[in-house]
Amino acid sequence: MKITLSTLQKQHESNEKIVALTCYDAIFASLLENSGIDVLLVGDSMGNVLHGKNTTLSVTLNNMIYHTHCVSNGSSKALIMADMPFGTAQISPEQTFKNAAKLIAAGAHMVKIEGGHIMAETISFLTQRGIPVCSHIGFTPQSIYQLGGYKVQGTDETKAEQIRQDAKILENAGASILLMEMVPAAIARTITQSIHIPTIGIGAGIDCSGQVLVLHDILGIYQGKKNKFVKNFMIEATSIQDAINNYVSAVKNKQFPAKEHEF
Repeated sequence: MKITLSTLQKQHESNEKIVALTCYDAIFASLLENSGIDVLLVGDSMGNVLHGKNTTLSVTLNNMIYHTHCVSNGSSKALIMADMPFGTAQISPEQTFKNAAKLIAAGAHMVKIEGGHIMAETISFLTQRGIPVCSHIGFTPQSIYQLGGYKVQGTDETKAEQIRQDAKILENAGASILLMEMVPAAIARTITQSIHIPTIGIGAGIDCSGQVLVLHDILGIYQGKKNKFVKNFMIEATSIQDAINNYVSAVKNKQFPAKEHEF
């Protein structure tokens, strides 16, 4: 059965966990969805894991179009979400729409855009014209220089309240999914309970509607220091397929993330 936004909304409403994982090519697209991955995220994390860069900022729209096309070729069931890379959404809504449309034409079913309330106008513009959007708040890798590095967000009440407000503003703007990265679990729980759309966490605790990680991370292939929210699922596996199956099972059975993976 093809997974759509309606499928994910029903999973959220029935408290069935959504499982997402990054994917960059056709063969892994087939492997992941056959293991039960609901959402394939063609992530600008390719800048780190494929291109060997320290940030995602050098990833281009053409990179994203190419890899989205590859993932689409290997997928028949999962929902494909594509990141809008740096500089392609932080512009006018009209130009953002043109960029997003290229990702949809390449095979994406929705795009992911980093940023809080400032992106509301753009998200509204896209969703009113048929392009579904996942909003990404908390730690936003494309703002790494402004944020001063990889840091947990919402660590004081003023910043926490801004994240809570951003969540509601983005939902009202038309976002279909809210992704929260490196947000304290208590804040992510409150947001998940206060909005109606699914939430996907990465370093945001167990109470999000679903979880996402970088494929290479769950396989124990790290560039530099391992993030706190990452678990190596290869340790107890005999194959890549086993590791992916174990990740799906752990998320679906609410065993991952554990306390040790949250902030």
